[in-house]
Amino acid sequence: LRYVETKLGRISMLAILGHLITTAGNRLPGEIAYGTPFSSVKAGLAAFDSIPTAGLVQLVLFIGILENGYSIVGKSIEEDCVRYMNAIGWSAEKQRSKAAIELNNGRAAQMSILALMVH
Repeated sequence: LRYVETKLGRISMLAILGHLITTAGNRLPGEIAYGTPFSSVKAGLAAFDSIPTAGLVQLVLFIGILENGYSIVGKSIEEDCVRYMNAIGWSAEKQRSKAAIELNNGRAAQMSILALMVH
């Protein structure tokens, strides 16, 4: 189940980045749903109150499409990453070290996003 922990860590790192960007006031151009511009969406969990149902459906569908696509090509992406690391001369020890660093950063991001959601 280590791959699940790595995946959740990556999602958490993206969530932290998204939280920082939206808290700073940056928004995408356009509309999240017809008649609702991104600029009117609140930051954090309060966003769920300001996103209409159609926007939430779009978000869920988009995440589902991403998950489905990754389940199809995930193994080849991982194999390409290993080939690249081997091609640039990283030893097996360095590759394990980088994987451990990513795992620890993901764990820290999971705790951080939880703290941001609570406060």
